[in-house]
Formats: sequence, C-alpha cells, structure tokens
Amino acid sequence: MRFHVSFAESLRQLQKSDDDFAVLFEHGSMRGIIFGPDEIDGQEPHIQDEIYLVIRGSGEFELEDKIVQVGVGDFLFVPAGATHRFRNFTADILLWVIFYGPEGGESE
Repeated sequence: MRFHVSFAESLRQLQKSDDDFAVLFEHGSMRGIIFGPDEIDGQEPHIQDEIYLVIRGSGEFELEDKIVQVGVGDFLFVPAGATHRFRNFTADILLWVIFYGPEGGESE
C-alpha cells in the first residue's frame, strides 16, 4: 500500500496531467490529489466531502454564500453537494485535496 507521496513527486504528476489536478493516492472511498486551478476554477459540487490544504499561493475561497481569504497553511472543509470555488487567486496557487465519503465518489 502506498503511504507516502513527496511534494516533488506530486508536482511531477500534476505536470504530466492533462487536467488541473492529479490523483496521488486512493484508499477505499478516500482520494488524495494535488490541484492547481487554471485562471478560472470551474468546479461543480462533488458527491463526497472534501478537505483543502493550501500549500502555495493565496486567493479567495467561496463556499455557498461565504467568502474567505486563504493562504499557505490554511485548511478548508467542503461538505458534499456544496457549491464552492477558488477566485482571485495567485497564478501559483497549489492545494492538497482529500475527498472522502460514499464509495465511488468522483473528485473533479
């Protein structure tokens, strides 16, 4: 079972991806990804709960009708089904994302 993913390896996986995210780890219903949104974060609500950890950059995060400033080290929780997105973020923003909940949930 894989239990360690380095930051360098996660960046390599993201650079190889055709998307703005790369799946780094999966176990049961949990999925860990690295996410670097493009100029516009066009996320749709997900069927799983998720946690974001900001590892680089800054910006604003909108969850339903609330907006907060986010930066390196911040933790964000998004319940399944909630409308959310990053906005006005720096070009270098990078996030760890952990999805968990119902089996077979989709990440992006």
